[in-house]
Amino acid sequence: MNNKQNIAEVASVGIDLIGLIFFDKSPRSVEKGDVDSAFVKELSILKVGVFVNEELEVVLQKAQEYKLNYLQFHGNESPEYCHKAKETGCQVWKAFSVGDSLDMELLKRYEDLVDLFLFDTKGKNHGGNGMKFNWEALNEYNLSKPFMLSGGLTLKDAQDVSRLEFDKLWGVDLNSGFEESPGRKKSNEIKDFINIIN
Repeated sequence: MNNKQNIAEVASVGIDLIGLIFFDKSPRSVEKGDVDSAFVKELSILKVGVFVNEELEVVLQKAQEYKLNYLQFHGNESPEYCHKAKETGCQVWKAFSVGDSLDMELLKRYEDLVDLFLFDTKGKNHGGNGMKFNWEALNEYNLSKPFMLSGGLTLKDAQDVSRLEFDKLWGVDLNSGFEESPGRKKSNEIKDFINIIN
């Protein structure tokens, strides 16, 4: 999210976290809105900083500057990179693109070095592609870490999400399917989604 007023609106409908994208090639990048570190630091809601193949030094600086709670890595970051990022004191999430199956061998390399996995849909962009993957693939997941479901979710998916029974499902990421424009969310639809899944 990258608009102050929109963040205030969405924060009031019962969400648990907001995502801030620090990737200048994304139309949702923080730098493309009116959000600054002074505003973000005052937010009482938990904050996720999203990075794509960023220099670790920059990640550490942004984590401190914006008082981030979680770091989400959406590129080709190595297990060692993820482990070093924990020096920020933030929890570390690693995103993986999913097609018809999970690459369990790859996930195992990260299992002891991250706090959570995020499963998104394979697409041309690093997230925000607006497409769902085959959720049946999640039946293969047998690791100890929790995961977040992402990838093309819309209000129409709320009933299906409410019926999911994966033990390690920690949360869902509402992104492009709830946007009125990149970086700005439809707070009324998010509220409706939350009411349905609860």
